[in-house]
Parts: sequence; structure tokens; C-alpha cells
Amino acid sequence: MITRYSRPEMRAIWMDENKLRLWLQIELLAAEALVAEGVVPKADFTKMKAGADKWSADLPGLVARQKELEKTLNHDVIGFTTAVAEKINNRASRWFHFGLTSSDIGDTAFAVQMVQSADILLQDVQALRASIAKQARKYKFTPCIGRSHGIHAEPTTFGLKLALMHNEFDRALERLVAARERVAVGKLSGAVGTSAHLSPAVEAAVCKQLGLKPAPIATQVVQRDIHAEFQTTLALVGASIERWAVEFRHLQRTEVLEAEEPFTKGQKGSSAMPHKRNPITWERLTGLARVLRGNAIAALENVALWHERDISHSSVERIIFPDSCTLLDYMFGLLTRLMDGLAVYPENMKKNLGLSLGMWNSQTVLLALIKKGLTREAAYDLVQRNAMKTWEVKHAGRDDANFVEVLRADPAVAKHFKKGELEKLCSLEFHFKEVNSRFKKLGL
Repeated sequence: MITRYSRPEMRAIWMDENKLRLWLQIELLAAEALVAEGVVPKADFTKMKAGADKWSADLPGLVARQKELEKTLNHDVIGFTTAVAEKINNRASRWFHFGLTSSDIGDTAFAVQMVQSADILLQDVQALRASIAKQARKYKFTPCIGRSHGIHAEPTTFGLKLALMHNEFDRALERLVAARERVAVGKLSGAVGTSAHLSPAVEAAVCKQLGLKPAPIATQVVQRDIHAEFQTTLALVGASIERWAVEFRHLQRTEVLEAEEPFTKGQKGSSAMPHKRNPITWERLTGLARVLRGNAIAALENVALWHERDISHSSVERIIFPDSCTLLDYMFGLLTRLMDGLAVYPENMKKNLGLSLGMWNSQTVLLALIKKGLTREAAYDLVQRNAMKTWEVKHAGRDDANFVEVLRADPAVAKHFKKGELEKLCSLEFHFKEVNSRFKKLGL
């Protein structure tokens, strides 16, 4: 399911071929830096690179050989270095992995993979924001009822609802940019981070070539609070997706039906009930956000390691990072498709707006009475009394009640308003006078 909409490029980032390609690159960059420092003879580096390049041209072969060796060695990095040494096939191989420890190449490559993934997720959120912005402008002044506690509150516009969504994914964009910056950290400082066997200059040179910053200090590993922050960012972005999935699921309910996810030709809604058009994709997004949160919890558990390093984090990360990055990419693809094909029903919005018989004007009338000199308590009592009368008429099965007419019929209210004043106050235009300014502020 996930591979249907996630990008092939995202999946490729977390494949073994890309990981070992990065390992090779880091090893060769480190050796090249050691040539510049006069540690590795240039002729040996040339021979080493020639052997490594054979594997660069055959990454599936390198993966296969590394896995074959790992079965006996029970160590992935030693399986890798042994496979490369076989291709070098001369004494120059002694300089391969010189002064490095497994996490030097593993964590540094891992940082590159996270950066590569973040770049794709940033493209995803930009595409989503463009889709939302288009719909927000289209429905800028389409009236709909706003709800608090699920109950009619005051009017808003469907465009404002979507503008809010757009603004939330502005923050998602900012969070992903910050997370990308945070994880762009490599380290080649050795078994406990003391740089005893490789100078900080080697570390800096390698990281610069990879577009990373050297960790200012590390143990054998880059500290896992950094990785946990990346995962919690993905989970938070997923929570924003879930927030809007829940919103649109409610809007698709039969008795509301103000918006609906695309129902494609040939699609079936229920094995038992042929009439059903269920919000299954919104529900899928809701469920998948829970997976991202679960993975974030696992990343938080990885922060506490023994002393300078243990590997309790390693097995977890091999699952949760490919999983979360690919999953969020998939979720973005789904959400963008839903927003592009969203069915919107302005007539239903208009009908639903009328269900509360104009009582959404209650605050407008309350404030108007206060301006005319009543205390807030007195004004509130007057407005609430007439609202309850309107509800009573509706609950009696009549839909001909009108809040403004009920107010006009109450002498205690009517005496404060000139003819036509209440009607002018109780209008949609009154509520929408700042829509343009809000859109302008948001850059929509």
C-alpha cells in the first residue's frame, strides 16, 4: 500500500545499495583526507579507489557479498570492509577504514540519508500547500457554519477553513527545514569520540564534502536526541495530517456532507451496502499518523545508551527511519491527491447554516446591546432568553422560526434597535469583512 504513492526516490534512499554507496564514499573521502595529511601514500590511495570503484559500479553485488560475509562475521561493517578489501586485492587495502570505527561511517551515512529524506518531504509539503492554496482561494467567500464542540457557533467560510489548513502546513514546512538542519551532522572521531586516531581536520573535510557539519563532540555515536527530534518532527507533521483527516471525515458525514473525498469510477464502498461512499482515505491517514507517533516513542527510547555507546538503538533505527520517512511521504501523496480531487458542496453548507435558525448571530446582538448601555449580564440574559425560545420552536418540529424575528418580537430587545438595524447586524457580510485581510496576511 505504502509503495503505491510514496516516491521511488524515497524508498531508494533506505535501500542497502544507497547505504553501502554512502559507506564507500565516506571511506574514500577519509582516505583521501589522510593522503593530504601525509598518512596514506597517494599510490596506495589510487589502488584502493580503483578496487572500491569496482563495487561502486556493482552495488547490488556489494550488498550480496556483504550480506554473505555478515552471516559468518555477524558484523555488517566488517562484512563491508572485507568485501571491499577483496576487490582492492593488494596491500593498499590496509588503509581502507584506517582510524575509523563502525559508527563513524554508519552515523555519518545515516545523517546523509535523513537529509536526503527531508529534501523529499520538503518537496511533498510544498506540493500539498500549493493544492490547499488553490482550493482556499476558490472557496474564499463560500459560507459555512463554524462549529465548537461539534455544535453550530458562528459563520466562517470554507476558504478560511482551508487557509487555516495552509497555515498549519506552513509550520510543518518550517519544522522539516529545522529538522533537516538538526540532523545534518556527521562524525569521524573514533571509538569514544576523542579523535585519537584521526584528526578533526579529516572529519571536517569528509563532512564538508557530504554537506554535513561535524559534530562538535560525540561519543562513538552521534547523540540520539538528534535523531529523536527528527522522528518527533515527522510525528508532529503526521498529527497535522490527522487533524485535517478528522475534520474532513466529519464534513463527509451523511447529515453534514459539506465536503467529500474523491470517489473514483468503479470504486466500491461496502461489501454489504452498495450505496456507501465511506471516508476510507481520511480514515487511513488518521490511522497511519498513529504509526508515526509510535515510531517517535521508539526514537525517544533510543536516547539513553550505555556510556559511550551500546547498540540497543541500532536495530530500532533500521526499522523506524525507513518506515517513518517512507510513510510520511506516502501520507503527503495521499493528502495532496485528496485535496486536488476534493468534492465541495456549497449548497449543503448553505442548508446547514440555516439549521440553527440564525442563532449564530447571538454574540453580535449581545455586543450590540452592550454598546447601547446594557450590562453584559443583562444583555446576555435577553439574548439567551430569545435563543431558548427559538430552540423550543425548532424542537417542536417547526423550522419556520427565525432568531431575528423572535428578537424583534421581544419588546425588551426591540426598543434598543431602530427599524432594520437588527437585520443589518445579523448578516453574513458582517462576519466576512476581514476575510480579504486574513488571506493577505497569510500570503494567499
